[in-house]
Amino acid sequence: MTGTTDGELPVTGYFDRFSARPGETLLLHASLRDGGVYRARLERVLSGDPNPEGPGLRFEDLSHRFDRTVPGRRQAIHAGSFARMPAPAAPPGARIWTALAWMARPGAARAVLSQEAGGARVVISLGWDGAAALLQWPGGEVSLATAVAVPRRSWVRLWLWADPEAGTVRLGQLLSGQAEPVTTMAPAAGLMLPDGGTVLAAAAGTVAPAQHFTGRIEAPAILAGSLAQWPDPLALPPNPVLAAWDFAHGIDTVRVFDGGPQALHGTLVNLPTRGVVGARWSGRETCWRHAPQDYAAIHFHDDDIDDCRWTSDLALTVPDDLPSGAYALHLSCPGGDDHLPFYVLPRRGGPHAAVAVLASTFTYQAYANHARGNADAAYQARVRAWGAAPYNPDDHPLYGRSTYNRHGDGSGIAFSSRRRPILTMRPGFLTFNDTRGSGLRHYPADTHLLAWLEAKGIAFDIITDEDLDDEGPALLAPYRTVLTGSHPEYHTIGTLDALQSYTDHGGRLVYLGGNGFYWRIARRRDLPHVIEVRRAEGGIRAWAAEPGEYHHALDGQLGGLWRRNRRPPQMLAGVGFSAQGLFEGTWYRRLPASYAPENAWIFAGIEGEIIGDYGLSGGGAAGFELDRADFDLGTPEHAAILARSEDPPRSFVAVPEELLTHIATASGESPAALMRAEMVYFTTPSGGAVFAVGSITFCGSLWHNGFEGPVSRLLENVVRRFAAA
Repeated sequence: MTGTTDGELPVTGYFDRFSARPGETLLLHASLRDGGVYRARLERVLSGDPNPEGPGLRFEDLSHRFDRTVPGRRQAIHAGSFARMPAPAAPPGARIWTALAWMARPGAARAVLSQEAGGARVVISLGWDGAAALLQWPGGEVSLATAVAVPRRSWVRLWLWADPEAGTVRLGQLLSGQAEPVTTMAPAAGLMLPDGGTVLAAAAGTVAPAQHFTGRIEAPAILAGSLAQWPDPLALPPNPVLAAWDFAHGIDTVRVFDGGPQALHGTLVNLPTRGVVGARWSGRETCWRHAPQDYAAIHFHDDDIDDCRWTSDLALTVPDDLPSGAYALHLSCPGGDDHLPFYVLPRRGGPHAAVAVLASTFTYQAYANHARGNADAAYQARVRAWGAAPYNPDDHPLYGRSTYNRHGDGSGIAFSSRRRPILTMRPGFLTFNDTRGSGLRHYPADTHLLAWLEAKGIAFDIITDEDLDDEGPALLAPYRTVLTGSHPEYHTIGTLDALQSYTDHGGRLVYLGGNGFYWRIARRRDLPHVIEVRRAEGGIRAWAAEPGEYHHALDGQLGGLWRRNRRPPQMLAGVGFSAQGLFEGTWYRRLPASYAPENAWIFAGIEGEIIGDYGLSGGGAAGFELDRADFDLGTPEHAAILARSEDPPRSFVAVPEELLTHIATASGESPAALMRAEMVYFTTPSGGAVFAVGSITFCGSLWHNGFEGPVSRLLENVVRRFAAA
């Protein structure tokens, strides 16, 4: 299979959710670029590593359980956020359209406000060269432009006054803090005004809105009457109000509220960012819940997407006897194919395995379609040689980016949706061209653990972050032990509380990753497919949230690191993020505590002091992102530090939240000393236990001459002991 040149895959799709139980139905939303038919076959995902020196890319063919030939069609993606409001009842005569707007970076003029109906159209735009307006009606057209540049990150009042009786239109702009506006006039004989609905941040279109604005909009309104000058950019003039939308209301919703007499409330599409500072921000409060008028703006982007809104043409009902596990629907057509993964949970109220694997679906979603810019010729050559997943987000931007990317104006992408094709969540997807191993992360990397469990004959169920957030501690209660994947980084307060409750009430947690339990995210029950992250102060960040914008729009809670929320990872897992480097790793050396009688069982059958000086992830079990114990941050005083990584590669650095200056750290250790992973074990008063490895690359070292070697033996000792009654 090869990638396409136009960025659209031959066949792809997404399910309405990541998981289901036997008897439940998943809806497939698919698009077939060239039309025709596609085939959909059920497979079980046994291993997602295409490295020929590893376990291989392996599936169990279950086409005898589900195999359909489906009529397909091309389904377009309409990216770009906007607001749509009903049409106002307007009296005859002059009318004014207005809004406050803000742009962060230079760009061409894009629509801030538009109205269209009956062949008449009004579009007010803003670009780096100032405001512009277009009016069209049957038999006529007029355009205006102020041709006066607007400084970046400055609020400007835009208004358009149109008077059909006088046959005149006037466009104006007034910068906040300036006394004199810039205006321009033009004749418009025979002018007719539209009476249709209003669209914000885009120009209304027959198929979908276009000319999407990237920037902030506040206080849009439609007024009756005439206006030569605008007296105050932050206030409306005394004209009769037809509509006046106040974004300070409903910040945690996708509704926009009209304070005018007609109550023309509207809807947001493609989830622009709310809870952002507006033109009236005073700085006295930094949480939008405390001063909503300071946050009466919405940040729209031309690449926002919260849902492809594709029609579903296939329903997959999970067979009643299908065991819990990782599955995929294999879509194929003459032009190519794609694997759409999903998980099957055990039947509700039915038998359970002793072991549960918690799939880090919130983390997979946060990284969904992460464009890294590394899909070069060498990367593509390895993909072809290994038969790996052929599609990289670098080449396919139309499916949206990740929360590790930025919008076109430099603002960070705060939302990620699972209702779109996620190219990074595919069996065989290579994140890196790893010269030491396979270069897997997230979904495919976590199949190292699943393949190991299968090879060792350890029965297991799979549950997901989203299921845990929805169902709480009850989801974990049947299991003697719960295993994480390699990178359980993103969590809600619900998932974190559920895991803490599990260990507090006798559960046994095996944390098999690094950089876990790190970022706080928000969800809403009415938007279950979306997560939000605010990259507030501190932490390894791909972008930084604007000052005053550290609180999530979806729930109003402080975002950022769980450590900044007084929930350091050490409180749950005994270890927390300490160092990061390139995708490479070294090994652990056993410490004296590993030989103590109460801990020696963990290392039974292991000779020597070195653990994991090999591996399919960066060449070593202790690599890429490392976690360490810290008793001041919550590691239990009685926790045993069993092993510690050695000789960190030169690329490694201490994480910024540990640094007070370039030489002083929060713990008092040197920055170099913080560049370590620690293997920790402790029990809880209720009889529970936690075992943590503190490294993202650990599970990549389960494979060694097959699933053999010290890392495999160590984990088998822990899992079998924890799973025992």
